[in-house]
Parts: sequence; structure tokens; C-alpha cells
Amino acid sequence: MRKFRNIFANKYLLTGTAFVIWMLFFDRNDVSLQLKRIHELNKLQKSEKIMTQQIADTKHELDLLKTNPETLEKYAREKYLMKKDDEDLFIVSVDSSLIR
Repeated sequence: MRKFRNIFANKYLLTGTAFVIWMLFFDRNDVSLQLKRIHELNKLQKSEKIMTQQIADTKHELDLLKTNPETLEKYAREKYLMKKDDEDLFIVSVDSSLIR
């Protein structure tokens, strides 16, 4: 019993324990907030990788559109539904609620 009394009477141990408890639970930058920030950082890094890949794909597509007239024609037909004068255009749309 005296051993426990000596441990709790040690002011450095008490101060250190109080400091650790304060930093873990009560501080403005506590552990749960740090974990949330790490999770958010990981999410943002993944998003950055995806965006970088999309930028590279878009630059490649732009380069093809600038240099290749067949690609430009294909792009205009697919994206803007353009057609030649002697062509008929049929648009087929599928209701996504019917697809399972």
C-alpha cells in the first residue's frame, strides 16, 4: 500500500500523466481529430491521383483532336451529335432504371 502511495505522491509522474491525458482527450488537437485529419489527407491524395490521371487523359485527347482530323470528326459526331448532310441520325437511349 505504501508503494502505491509513493507512486501517486510523485509530482513528476502525476504531472506527466495529467499532461498525457490532456493531450489525448482534451486538447484542441486531440487524437481523434488527428485521426480524422489523416483519413481526410488519404482521401485527398487518392483524389489528387485520380484528377492527375484525368488531366493526362484530357491532354492526350486534346492533342489527338488538334492533330488528327478523323479524331476530330469522331468527337464531333459522338459528343455533339453532328452529322453529314446525306446522313440520318438515330439516337438510342436506354432507361437506366430498367437495367439490373
